Amino acid sequence: MEYRQLGASGLQVPVLSFGTATFGGGDEFFKAWGSTMADEATRLVNLCLDAGVNLFDTADIYSDGLSEEILGKAIAGKRDQLLISTKATFTFGKGPNNQGSSRFHLLRQIEGSLKRLKTDYIDIYHMHGFDGNTPVEETLRTLDDLVQSGKVRYIAASNFSGWHLMKSQAISEKYGWNKYVAHQVYYSLANREYEWELMPLGIDQKIGAIVWSPLAAGRLGGKYRRNSPIPQNGRVAQGGSPVPEAVVKEEVFYNIIDALDEVAAETGKTVAQISLNWLLQRPTVSSIIIGARNEEQLLQNLAATGWNLTTDQLKKLDAASEVHTIYPYWHQRQNLTLNPPPAFY
Repeated sequence: MEYRQLGASGLQVPVLSFGTATFGGGDEFFKAWGSTMADEATRLVNLCLDAGVNLFDTADIYSDGLSEEILGKAIAGKRDQLLISTKATFTFGKGPNNQGSSRFHLLRQIEGSLKRLKTDYIDIYHMHGFDGNTPVEETLRTLDDLVQSGKVRYIAASNFSGWHLMKSQAISEKYGWNKYVAHQVYYSLANREYEWELMPLGIDQKIGAIVWSPLAAGRLGGKYRRNSPIPQNGRVAQGGSPVPEAVVKEEVFYNIIDALDEVAAETGKTVAQISLNWLLQRPTVSSIIIGARNEEQLLQNLAATGWNLTTDQLKKLDAASEVHTIYPYWHQRQNLTLNPPPAFY
């Protein structure tokens, strides 16, 4: 397993990490992801550790805390062998302070996560989304206090826009507080908007990307084909996709599938493995979160590492997945000497 430095931190993380949103299946949305319980979760955790995947990602809202509980059981006796990433900000529980990144909510949520995970510290603590109601200073001071207390090792953002992230970094620098070292983002061949602003920001500020839904909620898993019905056993058909149908442009998507099939024939790899390997060769990407409902899926995803697509294959996939940018990015791209794009090859 390859390890990469996480942003500007000194932490080494595996290029593949394991997402545990499939643990629990606590409601209809998460049942579409999976309903893995403790025994199977323990087997999956052990398979990951055997392969060198030692970073496990969860969140307080995944099945209302059940994902964290099951992960806590699955890692019993192994805490010193692995890294845990969890998140807060979104709605959890009842009452007027049941969401957001306020000091009140974050202190309540960190204690709940620690209890459910049966640990006394979190390695990477993410703000699951930006809270536009709470002063950024309040959020960052609270996170800095959590780091100083030892309950959190590193802090990270998730699903921020460029100005959200840059404002946060500037405030942390102003007061000498801990900065976000990572940004958990949606990025896949099906949707490359991350490249327009957040990737250049990540390069400039040394913020590592941890990629969620790298297969676009299973769309790039190898079961989708042009002029064929949508697989009924997938998350999209079952209503559990975190990637809205409207943001995946149908014609572009099937052009991507055609290109993936061509590369699969050239490499002998699966469509999913090629989609993951493409991401591993993009700038700023520190780790890709893979999920699995069973051991077979996990083993297939683990085989996405240890080899690389050629430059010609990368260019073929890039050409198939290219879409027109929105303003101001199309305007900035009119002069690439002033606004050079990230170096992909």
